[in-house]
Amino acid sequence: MGRKVLTRVLVMGLLVLLTGCGTTNKDSAANPPQTSSKISVAAAADLALAFQEIATQFAKETGITAEITYGSTGTAALQIENGAPYDVFAAADTSFIEQLSKKGLILPDSQQLYAQGRIGIATLKNKPPIQSLQALAADPSIRKIAIADPAHAPYGRAAKEAFENSKVWEQVKNKLVYGKNIQDTLATLQSGNVDAAIIALSIVKPEEVNFSLIAPSLHLPLNQALAILKSTKQEESARRFIAYVNGEQGRKIMKKYGFRLPGEW
Repeated sequence: MGRKVLTRVLVMGLLVLLTGCGTTNKDSAANPPQTSSKISVAAAADLALAFQEIATQFAKETGITAEITYGSTGTAALQIENGAPYDVFAAADTSFIEQLSKKGLILPDSQQLYAQGRIGIATLKNKPPIQSLQALAADPSIRKIAIADPAHAPYGRAAKEAFENSKVWEQVKNKLVYGKNIQDTLATLQSGNVDAAIIALSIVKPEEVNFSLIAPSLHLPLNQALAILKSTKQEESARRFIAYVNGEQGRKIMKKYGFRLPGEW
């Protein structure tokens, strides 16, 4: 009898251990390890190449995924006013950040300059480069010119200012085709639907287009700022992203794509 009792105790003990292991496995399945956090970024279209690279490196180094939506700065600002759930807004013009700040939509201490953009004249590789806005206006083969819509795209506004200050606005205004943003403007050129375009240096791929910089004195500076939205639920991750953009690695990438950095102007 003693041996049977001992056997029964051992079996029951083994069952308890197995049950405990089963419970641990179930708990692990129900509560998997926490995944990397994500932030949502509204970014100006001129940042498409630079921020793609920054986001990739940022994710590798921090485990935080930055999901970036590119478009015109004016359109993004309007979306934010209407409650779009972004965490960070990277604008192509400081004025849009300041307007949102005045409306109480920005974390006040998060606003930072991060770059200054530049514009230039682009033509496809099968056409000769054009070196100046006067040459662009005078060339009879240039029938259509694409620029971003000045009404809501800072790069389009800069293009219009440059035409006006070069005294060629009246010659070109009826040739203009307006893109939704600077990337859309480049796409219009690539499609062959226009003969030239005014685009951002930061989105130029030298193997695809000829490009000639426009003198920055011809338009107001394209000082660019970013900030965290007050509605964010990922403030810590958003602050880390901004710090990365304006840190050593981020600035190295921004410089690579032709941006001037804070302190350089």
